[in-house]
Amino acid sequence: MPRYAPEPAPKHGAFRRTAVLLVNLGTPEAPTRSALRRYLGEFLWDPRIVEIPRPIWWLILNLFVLNLRPAKSAAKYAKIWLPEGSPLKVHTERQATLLKGWLGEAGKPEVAVAWAMRYGQPSIASMLDRLKAEGAERVLVVPAYPQYAASSSGSVMDDVADWIKRTRNPLEVRFVKHFHDDPGYIASVAATVREYWAEHGRPDTLLMSFHGLPRRSLDLGDPYYCECQKTGRLIAENLGLAKDQYQITFQSRFGKAEWLKPYTQATLEALGHAKTKRVDVICPGFVADCLETLEEIAMDCKGDFLSSGGGEYHYIAAVNERPDWIAALGSLVSSHLGGWPLTASRDAQAPERAKALGAPS
Repeated sequence: MPRYAPEPAPKHGAFRRTAVLLVNLGTPEAPTRSALRRYLGEFLWDPRIVEIPRPIWWLILNLFVLNLRPAKSAAKYAKIWLPEGSPLKVHTERQATLLKGWLGEAGKPEVAVAWAMRYGQPSIASMLDRLKAEGAERVLVVPAYPQYAASSSGSVMDDVADWIKRTRNPLEVRFVKHFHDDPGYIASVAATVREYWAEHGRPDTLLMSFHGLPRRSLDLGDPYYCECQKTGRLIAENLGLAKDQYQITFQSRFGKAEWLKPYTQATLEALGHAKTKRVDVICPGFVADCLETLEEIAMDCKGDFLSSGGGEYHYIAAVNERPDWIAALGSLVSSHLGGWPLTASRDAQAPERAKALGAPS
């Protein structure tokens, strides 16, 4: 079996381009048990996601998790599914389209923009293959995770590296590792909150809920917890909040091990028991609304707060397609493209390759 995938047919005198690949976590193809089983099988088998020894985890995953969890997850997805598909897919695709438009207006119309999912479709490998076939010579990979974690951005890097190892003539690659303290992103999140408050009034507490990770990840040196704390602090400063007006928490705990604290659910229950009149929640670890924000935070956690005696509960949407976020993303991408040619250039080696392959001169 060949070690390398076949190369695309050479195009004589082809132009070489710079490309951007926006990557988000992933999504099942449909809110069904079978689709969730495929998606969760890929997601949960990634050693970046679950660091249990492979033989032990294979048994747990295939005998228990993939038999019990898909149906429950499918029911959750069904609550938030859009006519166009998964919200995460819809928002990511729109963001890529708007980023392409922003780059064009900023004088970079020849930079190609594509999007992919780390798990599910379109895969990172398939989009890198497509960009390469369409003439890309170099690509900036932008994981859509503001805060770096080995289980998110690190996994994207792994997948790109695997593609490089399978490719005889790979693209030149750069990564955006994180943008947790990017001024444009912080300002966009804060503007989302400010505009919501202008229309709906202010809460007693603003809860900033981030995706949770096992506590062990912090002990092993993952910077995620610290970057979440900095993001939350910068948003609070932008909004002019005192320390007693906001809290930073972590959601989506899975399993019995200790995870990053404080937990979002437990915090909301405590606020409910304290008869807090109103809580607003944002999720600054997500640039696009998805299952975690729309179902877990906007629905499940709302129920936890209200059933514990709390008053009003408001979820404030992610930045999604906000113009200020697209501008911030465009500026972030532009800064990381520095030094690369942004106009398509003719491939000087194409005639020589064609001659070597027997093409008429």
